[in-house]
Amino acid sequence: MTTRTLTTLTLSLALVGGLGTGARAAQHPAAAVTVPSPEPSPIAPALPKVAPGYKAPDVRPTDADVVGVTQQPFVGLTLDAAIGMALAKNPDLAVSAASTKIAAYQIRAARGAYDVRFMIEPSIKHDKAAPENAFFAGPNFGPVEQNYQNVQAGVSGQLPIGTQYSASVSQTRVDDSTIVNAFDPYYLASLNLSVTQPLLKNAGINRTKLQLELARINGDASSAQTLAAASSTIAAVENTYWDLVAAWRNAAIQESALRNAIAQQNSNVRLAKRGAAAPIDAVESSTQVAVYQDNVFSALQTVSSLQNELKSLIVDDPADPIWRANLMPTSPVLQLPAAPKLADELTAAMAHRPELAEVLASRRQANANLAFAKNQLLPQVDLQLQYAGNGFAGNALPPNPQFGNQVPPGYLGGTYGQAYGNIGRFPSYSAGVVISTPLGNNTARADLAAAREQQRIAKIQANGVDQRILFDVRNAVQTYRSALARLYAARRARENAQAVYASEERKFKNGASTTFLVLQRQTELVQDEGLELQAQTDLNKAIVELQRADGTILQANHVSLKTLGQGDETK
Repeated sequence: MTTRTLTTLTLSLALVGGLGTGARAAQHPAAAVTVPSPEPSPIAPALPKVAPGYKAPDVRPTDADVVGVTQQPFVGLTLDAAIGMALAKNPDLAVSAASTKIAAYQIRAARGAYDVRFMIEPSIKHDKAAPENAFFAGPNFGPVEQNYQNVQAGVSGQLPIGTQYSASVSQTRVDDSTIVNAFDPYYLASLNLSVTQPLLKNAGINRTKLQLELARINGDASSAQTLAAASSTIAAVENTYWDLVAAWRNAAIQESALRNAIAQQNSNVRLAKRGAAAPIDAVESSTQVAVYQDNVFSALQTVSSLQNELKSLIVDDPADPIWRANLMPTSPVLQLPAAPKLADELTAAMAHRPELAEVLASRRQANANLAFAKNQLLPQVDLQLQYAGNGFAGNALPPNPQFGNQVPPGYLGGTYGQAYGNIGRFPSYSAGVVISTPLGNNTARADLAAAREQQRIAKIQANGVDQRILFDVRNAVQTYRSALARLYAARRARENAQAVYASEERKFKNGASTTFLVLQRQTELVQDEGLELQAQTDLNKAIVELQRADGTILQANHVSLKTLGQGDETK
């Protein structure tokens, strides 16, 4: 057996069986406990002498006020009013609401691609040409003069399925001095119809239809983002509101503790003057007074900071009078919800969380781009149909002997009305198929690959949102349950500390306690009051987080997308 093993065994036996005799200790020198050596003096670095002769200045405290506000009267503010102001005037939320409106305008702009385009074109023209021969000359071999009065009007557009169409009519009056003419003036009328229908590429889905679909998806995504921002804003307002409630209550606790400390100080001073207590007791209670004076100022600093934070959430104008108000929360604590079950909370979250609508929009966008990219791989095959009806009528001139005194048919006599009536007599139409495709089609292939990657990214993002919602809900349920337990424990501790403090004060008055114990019990009571206050505040905030996590915070506050950020429109 080694010396180390023997030493360990001997020490164990000494502890269990008691080898306490000197003889046995002498027989087993290894069992003697070695007295540890003192630690060496620490090696400290060389320190400079900073601000030699420094002495804290002799200062007096300022007034215990909240800076920048009218101290009295207090301005009451309910939680509902704070939320309503934030939804109407919060700058960030106003921007989100404006973005939603912009998305709606973009949808309208995208629909403009299917607007029917109307065209009208009136014109006049005058030609005067030298006579070239006896047939193409004016009267008495004079110059040929022609005057045209033309009006052309039509509509054109595109259908969502990719069909391009146009329809137009035109009418022209021609005054022509050429001697070979049988009519002067004469009237021309025409009807022109054209249809181009994609059969493969751009059939069913095309770039115009894609842009409209993406605009709609962007509108849905923008609405979801605005609702998500509203959820966060409401949660921030509620949390800050309850923090302000706690801050004011903590200030009251510290002020009450200060009054009690001052009363204890006055009592000790009286006892010391009568010789019933040591003067040091009065000094000790004065230290307690100074501590609670500092606590009161610290509590008011917290009140001031939280008031500013809440005001920044509910107003959008630095000149708003509310910045000068000394806000006092007036809403009671939140009612406890029914005991939340994780499965129920997850079901509610999957039905109401606006983030899910955002990822759904991303997946829809990816699917739309993928469908369009697949379509663009197809060859361009377009069916083209055209129809033209040409009408003619005019003022018949007397028969010309040079041309056999031929008389034009009666249906050609007249003006514009007869010309339009003759459109069907002189039709022309055509039909054809245009086929084209780029060799290699590299652009379409690259776009398809990019669309598939976008779809994969959208799926990954959707899984991430699902996991984050699960994380939020599980944490919210756990936090709520823990907050309940902590509030119960903190309340019991505060009640007990209150009873102990009251007992210690009675004992002190009867001479059975000391100033130190009374001050200690007071400190413990103030600490337990603070812990109870924090536990109550944490419970209120846990309820807020539970509503945010399961997506019911919008319904609970009757939020409508139409009312968000309206305060900004008045500017």
